Amino acid sequence: MASEQLLSVLADGEFHSGEELGGLLGVSRAAVWKQLQKLEELSLSIEAQKGRGYRVVGGLDLLSRELIAQHTDQALQAILEGMDIFGVLDSTNLQAAKRIAMGPAHQYCCTAEQQTAGRGRRGRQWLSPFGRSLYCSLVWEFSNGAAALEGLSLCIGVAVANALSEADVDGISLKWPNDVLLDGKKLGGILLEMQGDPAGVCQVIIGVGLNMQLQEVDSTVVTQPWADLSAYPIGSDRNRMLALLLNALFAALTQYSRQGFSPFRDQWLALDAFRGQSVKVQLGEEWLFGTEDGVNPDGGLRLITDSGVRVFHGGEVSLREVC
Repeated sequence: MASEQLLSVLADGEFHSGEELGGLLGVSRAAVWKQLQKLEELSLSIEAQKGRGYRVVGGLDLLSRELIAQHTDQALQAILEGMDIFGVLDSTNLQAAKRIAMGPAHQYCCTAEQQTAGRGRRGRQWLSPFGRSLYCSLVWEFSNGAAALEGLSLCIGVAVANALSEADVDGISLKWPNDVLLDGKKLGGILLEMQGDPAGVCQVIIGVGLNMQLQEVDSTVVTQPWADLSAYPIGSDRNRMLALLLNALFAALTQYSRQGFSPFRDQWLALDAFRGQSVKVQLGEEWLFGTEDGVNPDGGLRLITDSGVRVFHGGEVSLREVC
């Protein structure tokens, strides 16, 4: 498509004249202008200067299978070959669900430059600007149904933290059950969705989103403190970050399939953002107050209250720090 060709040229962040762009695309300058207007619909900042042409402010690090492969473990090459890379997509999790509907999809993976219907936990909107963050989903098959979900989001959180450590990112912590924090602010999130038999063979869609560079993005729709990776070298290398993430996810899921959450518990506890702190847990319209005491062996949140220790699992439970 002409818009994709145009993006590949403007991704370098340099100025390109309308004549140059028209020649590369084989269209008129008027047609180039129409394509540029379409790019602005993606919330990209397009700068025009007389005598110099047009550029995408700050450039773009577009996803590339070849670049991702340079940093991906050999064991993941088959996954990478079958991975779908989309431009604009409603949601990578929704795409993964469509793929499952077509038949077994174990280890299917997809990613996108932008999501138009990205979702966080409890149906919240996930800010998904074009080419500025990572959004990916991976399908993994389990044989024990809903029981496979116990502690799985925490295992994935550890995997994401490991990938960020490989990228030399400091200050990472985890908030139960599925938030990744950088210096106490939300950097990423995890969304798990199960398809199949709740008591038998099922496929779990593992969605991960990471903020990479949001400086040029209107983030006023975000209702909580957020962070991105713009202060780190990896912040401008989405392909390497995605490769590191896939490496870590594959290793963690392979081990989790054999041993469950137990091997990951100690590392999760070491990364627990609120352990020993005063927190409140929401159950429907009710708030319970207490001290967060890590997680039990199957990943349930432990809360020390005046009436004793309470243990909570995922679903509609929400955890907040008491300020």
